Amino acid sequence: MTSESDSSDSLIIIARAVRTRGLKGELLADLLTDFPERFEAIEQLVAVSPEGKRAIVELEDYWFQNDRVVFKLSGYDGVDAAKEFVGYEFCVPETERVELPEDEYYDFELEGCSVTELSGNSIGRVQSVLKTGGVAILTVVDDNDKEVLIPLAESIVVSVDIPSKTIVVDPPEGLFEL
Repeated sequence: MTSESDSSDSLIIIARAVRTRGLKGELLADLLTDFPERFEAIEQLVAVSPEGKRAIVELEDYWFQNDRVVFKLSGYDGVDAAKEFVGYEFCVPETERVELPEDEYYDFELEGCSVTELSGNSIGRVQSVLKTGGVAILTVVDDNDKEVLIPLAESIVVSVDIPSKTIVVDPPEGLFEL
C-alpha cells in the first residue's frame, strides 16, 4: 500500500472485495456503483479496511465478471498478498463522483435530510432509501423512532435542497396511516 489517505476526506464506495481470484493477486469484488464505466479513468483507489484504516492503492488492471469486478492492484502479485484486501471497500473521493442529472440524487445525499410537509409539520429524518424496482422509497424516522415510508415521486416530493439537507413533501391523504 502506498501513502495513507486523509481520513477526513469523504469517500464513495464503488466496490467491496469478497475473495481472491486466480494465482496472480486478483480480487473479485461486488460492484457498488451505478457507473461501472468510471473504472476507465481510475488509476488509484482508496482501500478502506473493515476497521476503517485507509490506504491508497494503484489499480493495475480491472475487468468485469457478471455483476462483479475483478481488480489487479499494483505490487500485489500473489494470492497471499491480495488476501489482505478481502473485506475491504474500494472507494474514490466524493469530489470524483459522477454528476447526476438535475432532480436526481445519490442515496447518501438524501440520508440525514429533514423531511417536512408543506404546512411546516416535521415528519422526521431520512434514514435510508429503499430501491423497489420502481419509485424509490424514503425511510423516514421521527423523534419517537416511528418509521414512515414516503415514495420519492414528483407528485409527493415538492423540493429537495441537498445543501440545507431538507426535503419538503405534499403527501396524499392517508399516506402516513399505511
